[in-house]
Amino acid sequence: MTDKKKPIFYTELSYILGLIILALGTALMEWGDFGMSMVVAPAYLLHLKLSQFWPIFTFGMAEYMTQAVVLVLLALVMKKFKPIYLFSFVTAVLYGVLLDVAIHVVSAMPLDQWLAALGGQGGLVLRVVVYSFGMVIATLSIAMLFQTYIAPEAYELFVKELSEKTHQDIGKVKTIYDCVSCIVAILLSFVFFGFGHFEGIKIGTILTTIVNGTMISFWGKMLYKVFRFEDALSFRKYFQ
Repeated sequence: MTDKKKPIFYTELSYILGLIILALGTALMEWGDFGMSMVVAPAYLLHLKLSQFWPIFTFGMAEYMTQAVVLVLLALVMKKFKPIYLFSFVTAVLYGVLLDVAIHVVSAMPLDQWLAALGGQGGLVLRVVVYSFGMVIATLSIAMLFQTYIAPEAYELFVKELSEKTHQDIGKVKTIYDCVSCIVAILLSFVFFGFGHFEGIKIGTILTTIVNGTMISFWGKMLYKVFRFEDALSFRKYFQ
């Protein structure tokens, strides 16, 4: 199919849907309880620790606080500060709010009742299905965020900027970034909760570390195969 025959997917819509789907995917993974994605695991651990002393400190709040640190690191790595980094923090705050809403939505779903009714092996299967679905749509959402000119979250921006700077495949850079995030999460778990006691880091964390980069690259290729991405608004120049 030639580009002219492909349906248009506006980049601004890709940004909005990407954030919403990412928040929902993360909330579903949290419910599945097989360990958070290695990217959000540091923020999740920060939430678990600080919420013990400050109950109103939500997962979403921990997200944009952590992303502020990531943006500072990005500026140091790139040896310059771009206005897009500030826009990225706005995205982080928006995502944090959406994440807290998504967690409330998932908690209102009858998943806990189904889990209790199924029990044993049936409950385990349900958790695996919910977690896996959350992981799949989360990788799709990140691929969607890579298609937009609007500043993505700090995590995705870090990967995108580093990929462009080093001229490396974005999937490979993502995999390396994920591995580093996983190590950071393990260290934070030890610091916050002691050696031998993992919080937020389980088999699912390791699995997502291995497959996320490949899955995001796959979704990116599929999106380009099906759609042609165009801007609906003339705001791209403000995000350079």
